[in-house]
Amino acid sequence: MSSIATEKKGMIYPAMSKLSAHVPNRYMLVNVVARRARQIAEAAEDEGTRLEEKAVTLAIDEVALGKIDASGMDLTIG
Repeated sequence: MSSIATEKKGMIYPAMSKLSAHVPNRYMLVNVVARRARQIAEAAEDEGTRLEEKAVTLAIDEVALGKIDASGMDLTIG
């Protein structure tokens, strides 16, 4: 279980301020999280593994931890 999962008890987590430290606005955050969640889900399917949490939750956790941000992602539609 991630360190973020242990912090989630009884509150909405992560705080928007923590997420916006890594992704500058909400609209870009939605795109980054959606794109990363798709990558996580596709990788799990290709490997035949079962995710312990939803792909979106894992993607949000990665943003909150600073593992991903908008700088390295192609956010163009296509």
